[in-house]
Amino acid sequence: MANDNIDATNTGGKVKEWADRTLESYEQGEDRAGGDRPLQGYGVLLAIYSTLTGAGIAWAKLKEVERERPSLIDLALLAIGTFRISRTLTKDAVTSTLRAPFATYQGRGAPGEVMEAPRPGPVRHAVGELVTCPFCLSQWVGTAGLLGSFLFPRVTRWVFSGMSVVAAADVLHFAYDKLQSSD
Repeated sequence: MANDNIDATNTGGKVKEWADRTLESYEQGEDRAGGDRPLQGYGVLLAIYSTLTGAGIAWAKLKEVERERPSLIDLALLAIGTFRISRTLTKDAVTSTLRAPFATYQGRGAPGEVMEAPRPGPVRHAVGELVTCPFCLSQWVGTAGLLGSFLFPRVTRWVFSGMSVVAAADVLHFAYDKLQSSD
């Protein structure tokens, strides 16, 4: 029966061994991201995302906010605004100062944009991937937009409408440039 008892002093070591084996088997001997183990950082980001989303939902419940589903217009504004906000945060040259602790400059990208790579370190690398990838950040921005539309509908609609206008202006800029270059 002694084997059935959990040795509290050794449990932490066994958990660490299990985690190390899991990471190694997941990586299958591949050198990911210059030796980083971003899986650990992804776990941290997942915990943060889940906590923030849960807190937002709990807050809405506590406030006893009852809202209908977002209208199609609101969903369109959220979708276009999410695109523009995530693109601005992950690629815009001006917002590179926000990404600098987690990413390094690699070169110029599309007009007004830069290309960056995540910095080393498990958490820094994972955050670096998040803040340099518009597809990755869209989930966070979209979730914030939906929660915002639930908790603060007027402010959220205003912010996402503004960013939708910017996205439409981007399309017009690219169309104008295309027309100019076709001469």
